[in-house]
Order: sequence, then structure tokens, then C-alpha cells
Amino acid sequence: MKNYVQPGNTLTLTAPYAVASGDGLLVGSIFGVAAGAAALGEVVEAALVGVFDITKVGSQAWTVGARVYWDETNKRCTTVATDNTLVGVAVEAVASGAGDTVGRVRLNAAF
Repeated sequence: MKNYVQPGNTLTLTAPYAVASGDGLLVGSIFGVAAGAAALGEVVEAALVGVFDITKVGSQAWTVGARVYWDETNKRCTTVATDNTLVGVAVEAVASGAGDTVGRVRLNAAF
């Protein structure tokens, strides 16, 4: 996977929607990053820990150490906690430009 940064633990999960390698996915309270592509209902290996570059809200600046949440509706990361699931912390600052749509996240596999 092209966005893989550091080693981590994995789980085989059933994809709750179609995913490509490197996409985030939420299964119940388990968040992971898909190691390969899978269609809805297919099994996919997902990394639960490590540091990954993940799609984020483009209009949102991130600071190092900011809590990062998964927005299941829009399938991307955000720093907005309301109605979203905590998945980790930002490990690099990211600007708030419309084109700044990727953030580096250390996943928190505490769940």
C-alpha cells in the first residue's frame, strides 16, 4: 500500500463498503486502513496501528497531536469530534487549503 509508513497489527474484517488499498474503514468500533481492495461484504486485511496518510477534510488545518476522528458519512478524517469516531492523532501539521486533503495519522487501536 502506497501510504504505509510504519509497521502495525492487522485484522481481517468484512468490508462495510467498497474500499481501495489505503482507504479507512470502520467496522463497529474498529477502525483500520485497508491493505488491499475489497467490495462490500468481502474480507479485507486492515492495519489497526501504525502511521498512515489518510484522506481528510480539505478546509481544515491540523496541528501535531490534534485528535483525529473518522467521519463515517464522508469516509474521511476530521478534527471534529461530534458524531465521529476517535481513530488517532495527527503527527504532522497540515494546512487548511482546499487541496490539503491528506493528513498523517498515528492510529489508536485501543478499541
